[in-house]
Amino acid sequence: MEIKSDYLIIGTGIAGLSFALKAALVGTVSIVTKKDTMDTSTNYAQGGIASVLDPKDSFDLHIADTLESGAGLCNEEVVRMVVTNGPDRIKELISLGVNFSHNKKHAERLDLTREGGHSKRRIVHTEDLTGQEVERSLIQNAENNKKIKIYENHMAIDLITTSKFITRGISTNKTQETCWGAYVLDVDTGEVKTFLARIIVLATGGAGKVYLFTSNPDIATGDGVAIGYRAGANVANMEFVQFHPTCLYHPMAKNFLISESVRGEGGRLIDKRGNHFMEHYHPLKDLALRDIVARSIDAELKKSGDKCVYLDISHRPKDFVKNRFPNIYQRCLELNIDITKEPIPVVPAAHYMCGGLLTDKTGKTNITNLYAIGEVACTGLHGANRLASNSLLEALVFAKSAFEDSAGKISDRGDYRSPPVPMWDAGSATDSDESVVVSHNWDEVRRLMWNYVAIVMTNKRLIRAKRRIEVIQQEIKEYYWDFIITLDLLELRNVATVAELIITSANMRKESRGLHYNLDYPERDDKNWRHDTVI
Repeated sequence: MEIKSDYLIIGTGIAGLSFALKAALVGTVSIVTKKDTMDTSTNYAQGGIASVLDPKDSFDLHIADTLESGAGLCNEEVVRMVVTNGPDRIKELISLGVNFSHNKKHAERLDLTREGGHSKRRIVHTEDLTGQEVERSLIQNAENNKKIKIYENHMAIDLITTSKFITRGISTNKTQETCWGAYVLDVDTGEVKTFLARIIVLATGGAGKVYLFTSNPDIATGDGVAIGYRAGANVANMEFVQFHPTCLYHPMAKNFLISESVRGEGGRLIDKRGNHFMEHYHPLKDLALRDIVARSIDAELKKSGDKCVYLDISHRPKDFVKNRFPNIYQRCLELNIDITKEPIPVVPAAHYMCGGLLTDKTGKTNITNLYAIGEVACTGLHGANRLASNSLLEALVFAKSAFEDSAGKISDRGDYRSPPVPMWDAGSATDSDESVVVSHNWDEVRRLMWNYVAIVMTNKRLIRAKRRIEVIQQEIKEYYWDFIITLDLLELRNVATVAELIITSANMRKESRGLHYNLDYPERDDKNWRHDTVI
């Protein structure tokens, strides 16, 4: 089956849906999502969106905080663009029906909270369910738009490019490559469909599932980075993986995150003996940047042998805690943890990928017609470490800039000629009776990354990881061509590709900076390494 539209968007998070609503003003839109529309990382975002809305705050302060967090690798021009566009993007969300929390004393004002690394209170939120509220509103608007068609349970296999699938050749010059669409698996029927479009937008989110412990939902398997890389897109800064310091530690909790706002509202990290420890690691104590807090917890756990540390906000008034963090309070209570009376057991977990497909200020990749926005992209905003709550802001701003850049290509319809694209060919592939191979390699990749390429690494660990991932990749390649594709196989293929990219990037950077910490190179080296790692 062949499906044509002006725009093809892969992903239904805040980036993809924000872009879709704008794109529908000038053309037809197909959106592909591998699970339900609501099953996105955006939906799990608790904290909020950073934006300068308080008269006591300023763009310059927000810019300075972002640059400080990025450890010398932010693109200052991009940072300024994103920060100064923040207030308008918040107003746009409100116009779309997003209900942000308001100040209890001044009902006409939005309630602004503070998170680690921010010098002012500037985080707009909806209690502790910001992402869910934003996603609800965007989906509602998209579903009511007749120019937008959403294909649930459809997973992109590979991008359709001139050299790879049309001329069947090999691109020798990445800048001359062109993308025309994607081959997409209908998960429910097993049929592979051909989606063609004038503009293709990757908005697939992150890759937390590359690691054993993550705050991300199960869908976060790095699909966009993997299919973009296979098509010839440049990838940058994959070594900078952010580990959120405080993921709930409980056998029944799975991926439940304890928002950074808990520390922003006075929560303190303690060990199991009740001792505060962050003052030993940084002057900002519990409000230090995420990479510092995560490494501090990691050091405490290695030193003590304990399985977790604790986040204590029980000293704040009970009503305040319940009203400010209703979702966290209720979820913990279901697990017999009353956060108004006792500390919360927490551990660091893979949370956000600062690297991704390299783009310019409009979200363009080096492949013609292909854009990347949101967590899948490396835009220059985050540098070596993302500042808390800048991610949703980035998605909103780049959705707008990517739309504005691409809209002209849609209006100039006379120049659009799609080359003949071959239908998907399964060849001699058969149904597999050895699915245990997929599950085993899936588990091995995630344990490998957690043990060797996580919060703290060494040269020896990276060499071991590289050697093993190459073997796993070969096994996956053989399996992929021999058997009919499934969702699990495609996700494994993508997870392994992203893992290899992270390992390769980490091996290249001979220093410690931001989220990348190598015990063999413990110092930051601006002379030799103040630049992006591009693959």
